[in-house]
Amino acid sequence: MCEFCRQLEERLNPEARVRIKILGSGCEKFNNLGEKTKKALDKLGKNVRIAYVTDLYEIARYGVDKIPALVVDEKVVSFGEVPEEEIIRILNENL
Repeated sequence: MCEFCRQLEERLNPEARVRIKILGSGCEKFNNLGEKTKKALDKLGKNVRIAYVTDLYEIARYGVDKIPALVVDEKVVSFGEVPEEEIIRILNENL
């Protein structure tokens, strides 16, 4: 989906907005963080879109020095290896 179409969809349907981003290189830790985040969202009963960001320039915009990183509503909330219980707590506080 092009950037214009994505922005249009978000304006017309606020629920379609990406609220969570996983930043990383596509490595095993990156994939594990994505899976843990999906499980945490399921446990919390939240239906939230997740975007996976591997572009180094976009990752650099967030100022993280360790990946993978978890971003909620454009705010970095954790980075590195994070236990699932901690992800549940973070999402519960930030969503």
